[in-house]
Amino acid sequence: AKQSCGSTNVALDANEAAAKALALFKSRAPLCQSSPTSDEAMEVDVEPGGASIGGGGGPSPSTSCIGGGGGGGSTEPGPSSCGQLGRKMYTLDAKKLDTILEECKKTGNYSNLKQTLWDVFSTPASVANSWLSEGIGKAVVTPTKVKCGGEGDKKGGRKLTKEEVREMEGETDKDVDSSQQEKPMDSEEGGEEGVDEGGTSSEDPPPPEPKCLVDLVSLRESYDKLFALDNSIFESGLVNALVMLCSNCEMDLKCKPNIAQEFNFVNIYSVVFELPVLGSEAYLENLVPVMCRGLARLPLSHQVVLARVWSEYPMAKLKSLLENLQQILSLKVYTGAFTRDRLLNQDETITSVTTVIRIVYYASLLGSERDGPESWDTTDPEPVISSPDQPDQDHFANADLVPNSLRERYHDPMGRLVEISPLDVRVPMIPLTEFYNEPLNETIEMDQDFSSWKTKPAGSKFSFMTHPYILNPATKAQALFYDNRIRMYSERRLNLFQNMIGFSQSPPYLKLSVRRDHIIEDALVELEVVVMENPQDLKKQLVVEFDSEQGIDEGGLSKEFFQLIVEEMFNPDYGMFIHDSESHTFWFNPTSFESDAQFTLIGIILGLAIYNNVILDLHLPSVIYRKLSGKRGLFHDLKDFKATEYNSLLSMVNYKEDDFEDVFIQPFQISYTDLFGSTITKDLCEGGENRMVTKDNVQEYVDRYADFLLNKMVEKQFLAFQRGFDLVTSESPLNMMFTPTELEMLICGEKEFDFNDLENSTEYDGGYAKDSPVVRWFWDTVHAMSLEDKRKLLQFTTGSDRIPVGGLSRLKLIITKNGPDSDRLPSAHTCFNVLLLPEYSDKHKLANLLAKAISECKGFGML
Repeated sequence: AKQSCGSTNVALDANEAAAKALALFKSRAPLCQSSPTSDEAMEVDVEPGGASIGGGGGPSPSTSCIGGGGGGGSTEPGPSSCGQLGRKMYTLDAKKLDTILEECKKTGNYSNLKQTLWDVFSTPASVANSWLSEGIGKAVVTPTKVKCGGEGDKKGGRKLTKEEVREMEGETDKDVDSSQQEKPMDSEEGGEEGVDEGGTSSEDPPPPEPKCLVDLVSLRESYDKLFALDNSIFESGLVNALVMLCSNCEMDLKCKPNIAQEFNFVNIYSVVFELPVLGSEAYLENLVPVMCRGLARLPLSHQVVLARVWSEYPMAKLKSLLENLQQILSLKVYTGAFTRDRLLNQDETITSVTTVIRIVYYASLLGSERDGPESWDTTDPEPVISSPDQPDQDHFANADLVPNSLRERYHDPMGRLVEISPLDVRVPMIPLTEFYNEPLNETIEMDQDFSSWKTKPAGSKFSFMTHPYILNPATKAQALFYDNRIRMYSERRLNLFQNMIGFSQSPPYLKLSVRRDHIIEDALVELEVVVMENPQDLKKQLVVEFDSEQGIDEGGLSKEFFQLIVEEMFNPDYGMFIHDSESHTFWFNPTSFESDAQFTLIGIILGLAIYNNVILDLHLPSVIYRKLSGKRGLFHDLKDFKATEYNSLLSMVNYKEDDFEDVFIQPFQISYTDLFGSTITKDLCEGGENRMVTKDNVQEYVDRYADFLLNKMVEKQFLAFQRGFDLVTSESPLNMMFTPTELEMLICGEKEFDFNDLENSTEYDGGYAKDSPVVRWFWDTVHAMSLEDKRKLLQFTTGSDRIPVGGLSRLKLIITKNGPDSDRLPSAHTCFNVLLLPEYSDKHKLANLLAKAISECKGFGML
């Protein structure tokens, strides 16, 4: 039996109707409803972005074509006709909502409000065109009609061939008969000449830049009035409407690749994320995950628009949004039952929420005070010309490294679009630590995530390594550990292969043989040889051998090597660094007689320590780590490094009296003292001796002062130091993942000694248990120690007195029984963090022998 198409009354059998439906779906034809009457004006507002904007005054709906607007269910009763233009589109603004609220309050009946909220918030086009800013022009829109057969359709008057049906169903692998010679289908079926795969004519102008056209002030006022009511009146219907809205947006963005260019989703998500009740249970659990899944599918340029919108939020509002997202993320992590086979980055909600948190992160950066592009260090070292007449020349200088002027500044695509780096912002609106998600950091399988990050092509799999703002320093250090170990194993395999084919006879490790009393000279000579022959050998695992000692390096000797060489290099008697008594830190000696190679060696030592997962006892000012990340030292960096000079300069900047020059009498000069106590004076600009500091140029003076002190005065020494550091770390994700503060923590470790964490994480072997008498005596003794003795205990048991990133809970100490009661001192395998403790007869004996061991024992031997 034949049935008629509701719009044309053309008889179609079931197969023809199904085929036509497939054709309309393939061409992305718009949904349609009852056609407007002839006297209805199709006058709508048109935004510059191209989305149709419903006009009309008062609360009554206006009729408009949705276009690619993402569907949405109809709330109007009555039949829907496939030949019509679209559904009725309701819009809201402050005036309309006020009118509805007044009427509902007068009558005590809120049915109209509930219906209006459903009509608007369930439909993408309605939300996109509500609460628009003033000044949008009006135009008469002539929608394109959808044909459902009839005289206008070339195939409407005949039956479709099986090949045409197969083509509409996507079965392109079937054989095609002579029907392929026929003329292609009409333009609405995607066959029009000159139209690309996305449905855009090759001659069409590029799509307009996305923008937010919502009047946010008016929207917030409307929300305040709406949610001042008893929310139970409309909450259930509004949540359901919003879930439908966001589900439709998510589906459209998933199935229609170019729809974001045709429809203003920025307006939709701007309106929805302004809801002041997103933190309540009904919205948080049901709505926010769906919102995030859709928003994460928006093109990056649209996400950037939202980041700029959110950057204008008050800090409390932006922080509240972040807290809501963190709650959803933590909830999904806790309830997801994730394993090695079911990973966090395979959960769409988790990855989507993480992507939205990135928008909040960059909104926080954009809304903060930031340094300008001149804060990046573009100083490159001068090339060194090799000469046989200069036996002491720096053999590290000609290493092939990326110069500072070409250093990558923006490691995130969003940062590249907005031209902002986390390094540009010293004090963001929201502190970085509040972006860390601890449940995620505890659950994540970092080796699997690292594998996803390394998968080619880049970005084909989601990886949290590309979202480092959500990872804490301990998790980032774990990711860096995997990167370093894989490079070591790669170098080892390559070396093995080369040895097998006789290509080279180099060792599979970076082996350094040094004497304790000549450690700097020996290390410098051996590392220079390595860099001259093959700098890639620095990527091998470090193995240290001390002259005339039997110890085998399984990690402990390397720790000892780093400690000794750092102590030697930072010894003031060596003259490479100057100790600042105020900040208790070391700074480069600008008048040092040591060669650049010595400073390069220190940089290599820092890089090797990171590469081999060793923490150093360094006391460098924080500005060093900013400079290693690619930034120049600025006036604000003096605050932590030289507080007295910073405060003096700040008082000059803040002095507003007219007698400025008489009070300060300061030319554009700087004075400092060399190693021999002589005072050296330098001009900060040309003719600085004759140029006085005034109220008008005082900011220039303090900037030049800081630039000379932190950059120019030690430029030679720092560039050599940076070159050594980059020789080891240039290929690692270090700069991509770590901020300067986190880099300092990675190199120097934590500063808080919590031995309760160490006790809780310690394991026992050889017959000892947590409740063994000797073990209880040991921990009672340790907790009663001074901070200095606790440092010595760490040094004795692990080879380093530094605390790893993440605290002492990350340090896996093992206490094992070393025979019955005796007068033997405790001993340790520092390579494996193992403490060998005899079963002493009493607590007093244990405390005495332990104190003697940690204070007087040094060196390595074979047991």
